Amino acid sequence: MDDLETLLAAGGSTALLAVRGREVVYARGFHAHRSSVASVRKSLIGILYGIAVAAGEIDLDATLGDLGIDDLTPLTPQEKQATVADLLKSRSGVYHPCVYGMEPGRPARGSHAPGTFWYYNNWDFNALGTIYRQQTGRTLAGAFQEYVAGPLQMQDFAVEDVFDVPGPQSRHPVYKMRLSGRDLARVGVLFLEGGRWEGRQVVPETWVAQSTRPLTDLGGGRGYGYLWWTAEANAPGDDLSTDWPVFYASGAGGQYIIVIEALGLVVVHRAADVDKGIGHAQMGRILRALLRIIA
Repeated sequence: MDDLETLLAAGGSTALLAVRGREVVYARGFHAHRSSVASVRKSLIGILYGIAVAAGEIDLDATLGDLGIDDLTPLTPQEKQATVADLLKSRSGVYHPCVYGMEPGRPARGSHAPGTFWYYNNWDFNALGTIYRQQTGRTLAGAFQEYVAGPLQMQDFAVEDVFDVPGPQSRHPVYKMRLSGRDLARVGVLFLEGGRWEGRQVVPETWVAQSTRPLTDLGGGRGYGYLWWTAEANAPGDDLSTDWPVFYASGAGGQYIIVIEALGLVVVHRAADVDKGIGHAQMGRILRALLRIIA
């Protein structure tokens, strides 16, 4: 049976934090240090989408064609039929080169109609950044400060921690984010409490529920919602699974926000050096070792 301290000492982990009922029940490492959250950024930007959709600024049923979204190599008429909801579910069917693209395994263009096939697609995620800026008139950095960091009273966030990185592959830049572990824990608590923070409904409860349920069944008890992952209890297809269902935000190298609703628990793991972090299976071992101590 894995020992938690041994697992954390094995390398890669720089912070592990567990919060229950707004109380820290486990802490190890450097929780105020801001570093790249990698693909956790996608789940975080999803918060801004929930707020903008509720405000009527973004229509989930609007297509790329409706919104005038295109790229350096023009999108086909079929690709332009992808909706905002399709992008949020990573089911756009747009397999165009993108900044920070994942070339190996990318389907051929035109091989799947919008909405019919799930593929973890950075083109979708980058285009969501463009759509948000275009439809709201706000930068992602300014919006995150106003609608998330401010209301959640984040301790370490600075507006320059959200920034765009352009590239020659596409007209849609990748958006990058740096946050601390304790600020990420606030996001986990926000979602655990149905989008509320200290009595204020920061993000609609219906959006939280929709985002964190398996809108796409990935098999083996694993699913994908709106930019969040899900795992059933003891899901054989997800190395992160536990005796309880979980939903989580995940980024390369060991960046995680994990929520276990049945336990009222939020777990955050950080690896400041993404290239020397930990893998998904190791995170599962760490999580289960932690639960043996605090669950």
